[in-house]
Amino acid sequence: MNMEFLEAIDALEREKHISKDMLIEAIESALVSAYKKNFGSSQNVRVSIDRETGDIDVFMRRDIVETVEDPYSQASLEEAQEIDPAYEIGDVIEYQVTPKDFGRIAAQTAKQVVVQRIRETERGMIYDDYISRQTEVVTGYVQRVSNNIVFINMGKAEGILSQNEQIPGEKYRANQRLKVYVMDVKKTTKGPQVFLSRTHPGLVKRLFELEVPEIQEGVVEIKSVAREAGSRTKIAVCTYDENVDPVGACVGPRGSRVQAVVDELGGEKIDIINWSEDPGKLISSALSPAKVEMVLIDENEKSSTVVVPDYQLSLAIGKDGQNVRLAAKLCGWKIDIKSHSKYYPENGEAAAEETAESDE
Repeated sequence: MNMEFLEAIDALEREKHISKDMLIEAIESALVSAYKKNFGSSQNVRVSIDRETGDIDVFMRRDIVETVEDPYSQASLEEAQEIDPAYEIGDVIEYQVTPKDFGRIAAQTAKQVVVQRIRETERGMIYDDYISRQTEVVTGYVQRVSNNIVFINMGKAEGILSQNEQIPGEKYRANQRLKVYVMDVKKTTKGPQVFLSRTHPGLVKRLFELEVPEIQEGVVEIKSVAREAGSRTKIAVCTYDENVDPVGACVGPRGSRVQAVVDELGGEKIDIINWSEDPGKLISSALSPAKVEMVLIDENEKSSTVVVPDYQLSLAIGKDGQNVRLAAKLCGWKIDIKSHSKYYPENGEAAAEETAESDE
């Protein structure tokens, strides 16, 4: 150990933000193990590195006791007082036992400790960076695909896009650029793991935040998102400025803003509606593009009965019930759809039963 090594440690403290004292203490601890391993010692030893000169010393430590049971770690009072009469029972006596060739072992051990601490610090910084970006959207590139898991290169970290978080039918190729939603970050022995998603409703919300300045400025707010990834999404928006059309702001000039989000999601259909505190108006809008005749609300059950024209029934329900299912998720209400002829049977004869129910 020498001044050059201490200067290198000072540089690491500045560049990597690793505490100099913490690093030296770690090296001293590692050198104790290195000493015992290389010199076959079971003695109680301490290693000291001079913070000013870089000199290294090894000391054997022995406790002063009345009765010696282990001569490697204990010394009698008589033996200690031969060195210094001031020693008493309970004190610790130290002998310098630095081997002549310990410098080479020390340098090698110190290098290993420094490399390990740099790796741990960098992993910690990556973890802190991505844990603070949880629920945000980041851009990465497809690094590889293995067993239906897509590994995303995000620069300092590698993200994991599991099969469950992939948009159904979406294909991935090497070096493909993707926007992904950061779901979770976990510490592992191999470093931080960043878990990503392309199906999370939060991805749609964040993409609109990137595309719509009014959302970034807080003029327009996304109140709710309901999504079936790869197929269709409904979002409800509101504004705090009466001069702003929240739906128009999200759609953008000639549909440019919503189209940018649609393109990023591989053509997923997106319906944008106005949020309303009136559940009747909200449910009616949420069933768009279907036209609604009437909405009956049951506050206690948080359910609703919606009447639509006969020719609009299939549109209101949607393919495989998707439209009403997404509307229920968006509003947080149970929706029971009935056709006009079912709700208003003529000539005393009930029309054919055509209903669809969707739970929140």
